[in-house]
Amino acid sequence: MLSLRSLCAVRAASLSKRNTTAPRARLQPHRSHSILMAEPIDSRTRDTARAALPASRSVPVWHYLAALALGALNTLSFAPTPHGGWLEIAIFAGFYFWLTRTTGWKSALFTGWAFGFGNFVTGVWWLYVSMHFYGGMPAPLAGAALGLFSLYLGIYPALAALIWSFCAGHARKNRDTSADALPFSPTWHGAFAFASAWALGEWARGYVFTGFPWLASGYAQVDGPLAGFAPIVGVYGVGWVMALVAALLVQALISLRAAHAARGGTLTALGIAVVAIVAGLLLPRVNWTHPENATLDVRLLQGNVKQDMKFSESGTQDALNEFQKLITEKAADLVVTPETAVPVLVQEIPQKFGRDIRAFADGTHTAILFGAVGGTITPEGRVVDYTNSLFGVTPGTNGLYRYDKHHLVPFGEFVPWGFRWFVNLMNIPLGDFARGGPVQPPFLVHNQPVAVDICYEDIFGEEIARTVRENPVSPGILVNSTNLAWFGDTIALDQHLQIARMRSLETGRPMLRATNTGATAAIDAHGNVIARLPTFTVGSLDVRIAGTQGFTPYVTSGNNTVIAISLLMLAFGFAFGPARAGRDSGQKRI
Repeated sequence: MLSLRSLCAVRAASLSKRNTTAPRARLQPHRSHSILMAEPIDSRTRDTARAALPASRSVPVWHYLAALALGALNTLSFAPTPHGGWLEIAIFAGFYFWLTRTTGWKSALFTGWAFGFGNFVTGVWWLYVSMHFYGGMPAPLAGAALGLFSLYLGIYPALAALIWSFCAGHARKNRDTSADALPFSPTWHGAFAFASAWALGEWARGYVFTGFPWLASGYAQVDGPLAGFAPIVGVYGVGWVMALVAALLVQALISLRAAHAARGGTLTALGIAVVAIVAGLLLPRVNWTHPENATLDVRLLQGNVKQDMKFSESGTQDALNEFQKLITEKAADLVVTPETAVPVLVQEIPQKFGRDIRAFADGTHTAILFGAVGGTITPEGRVVDYTNSLFGVTPGTNGLYRYDKHHLVPFGEFVPWGFRWFVNLMNIPLGDFARGGPVQPPFLVHNQPVAVDICYEDIFGEEIARTVRENPVSPGILVNSTNLAWFGDTIALDQHLQIARMRSLETGRPMLRATNTGATAAIDAHGNVIARLPTFTVGSLDVRIAGTQGFTPYVTSGNNTVIAISLLMLAFGFAFGPARAGRDSGQKRI
């Protein structure tokens, strides 16, 4: 047994050891904190700290290839696919999920670019037909031009993904290295930022360099569940709702799989997506406009004139003979020909053609709209200011109504600065045209005002809405005269018809289309095709159509609504969302 003295000695030694080590342990953090605050961190210390953090995730090449494949698949959402709007929602849900797998703004940008390139190179490949088969451009150059143009169009989805990355807090990973090891979790901020950035990107694509809004995502919803939003916010607003629904579905599904997810948040995201779809299905029941003025019997002509023959001497005479026969075949309130159905300068129309058309109009009380080339002849006999125009013959009058195309096609109707060499590679006979006014008076048929536009002018919904809104006499019927023979038997014909249907939905007005090869069709004020001619046939489409009056919300405000909402949501997400939280927490760590 230990003696009492031995026990006391052991106890004293233990206390002595505790008293000498404990203060040192308590003082050490204070000393380290003082050094951290007083001395700068050198590069070796910083590198050591970084080495201790988890390694950043790298995005493999197949990630971008998968995004490109998703974009290519999205082409199937558009016409001629029936009810492609549902497919589009599923594809955009996959695209948004794929964006959340990126590691920062750079990988998000290239993911958006890959998606956009895949979508456009498969969706507008018919441009190759016009450049190579009808423009005479060598196949390799035409293919390269299509690829470069698709890369350019892909910039806008790329910028949308970049903006989303910053405003959803995704780009915080560039400030917090340790976060790079984890995937980005979908949030409310992310969903609204995705919808807003996507809508702004599409709007910019339809505006910059005169714009090319073909394949705007809202067009796929014409037969989809969200078409009812078109009269309220237009095609870009429909795309905004579609992108939001897709992002919320992803948010709900990922939250449902997470073990720590709050059931309420999952149900809320899913509920909002379902409510948006149900609203889109019910809104078409609302009548924003009402029938007014005379109901017209209209004949829409389709000549099926071969494009490579149209501007030759023999082809011009054949076109004149064909359309003279079609125009005078049967009386109607209004007869409409395709774009440049009379492929000559209006002052050079043969006298016989002019006399016969005028006599038919006066004798049958038929108003006629025909496409021809306009121009001004100077006192010296030179022709200046060529225009792509529609001319109207009104029964019992000697004058001609004239509409000059305002929104011209780059490389077809005007040459962008620095690209004359590119146009010289093609044998297209059209060159630099003068522009008409942005708002031109309608053509009056009986007491029904008719607004006309030419070719791809009807892909600019804001301009059509402006014509309806700002005209002293608001038109009740829209007429599009076009020639898509440049693009052969491709999906361009069905895509353009789908675009025209969106214009009817936005404005609440019927749209009549007279085309050279198709699709010649009549669309009612609710965007439904009520009659259509088979493509690549010669004939006329007889329809009875009632004009409408009244303004939809979109006609009243144009694209301002969706632009304002998108900017507000992005500003809110950037200021108060995860990006701000990441910056604040980073400052606290310093």
